[in-house]
Amino acid sequence: MLKIGDFSKLSRISIRMLRHYDEIGLLTPRSTDHFTGYRYYSEDQLLKAVRINSLKDMGFSLAAIGEMLKKYDDPAELAKFLEIRRVEVQEEMKESGHRLMLLDTAIQRLRKDDMAMNYSVVLKTMPQRYVASVRAVIPAYNQEGILWKRMGEETRDMNLQMAEPVYSLAVFHDHGFKDGDVDVEIQISVKGSYDNTEHVVFKTVPEVEIASAVYKGSYDQITDVNFAVANWVKDNEYEFNGPMLCIYHVSPAQTQNPEELVTEVCYPVKKI
Repeated sequence: MLKIGDFSKLSRISIRMLRHYDEIGLLTPRSTDHFTGYRYYSEDQLLKAVRINSLKDMGFSLAAIGEMLKKYDDPAELAKFLEIRRVEVQEEMKESGHRLMLLDTAIQRLRKDDMAMNYSVVLKTMPQRYVASVRAVIPAYNQEGILWKRMGEETRDMNLQMAEPVYSLAVFHDHGFKDGDVDVEIQISVKGSYDNTEHVVFKTVPEVEIASAVYKGSYDQITDVNFAVANWVKDNEYEFNGPMLCIYHVSPAQTQNPEELVTEVCYPVKKI
């Protein structure tokens, strides 16, 4: 019989972990002295300890290891566990590779531009939405209020129910910046079912992957934010997959202080 300290050295498992394994029933001592509380292990338990270490090195949780040890003599069952873990590791490698690419491109952007990290760009999926929409050509970007007024007037008596979360946004359908006569569509997510009006169209918008950056403050920053997101798309080997849009998390309808506005600049993207 081996004292816990000796078994710890031979098994390469710390005394603290051996006590924890005992508590959870993963590796219990062969005997315990009822008077002193000393734990004693037999040498044949080293095989089980080696198996535990081997499975831990593969990244299995202690709970999974406990289940695997029960079926260790069944190669078919053991292979199922190993195959599941293999797939998990492949996904982890993919995620790690993506994180490494993000770090590399962030470093490169900072070397080119000290202000590159002022706007943090993230990749995410915008879910499918049912929206009330108004689209028209308006004189200039700063006259988007024309569309919101039109929507408000034509839906005033509809008792629209807002979806959760509420996406209030504008889609800019022109290719690139224009000085005038801009093609803009506004959308707000709703729930229920409604009939179209003269200018308001109710429709389902499919989910889309977007690269986006959130910023707080006036719309004067929007050009810089656009530049930051567009550079991120290029640097991270994505391509644009639809018109740019802005989500208004805090809009002029909620505050008259430009410094309190919160806007998210988004570009639909897909991997090259």
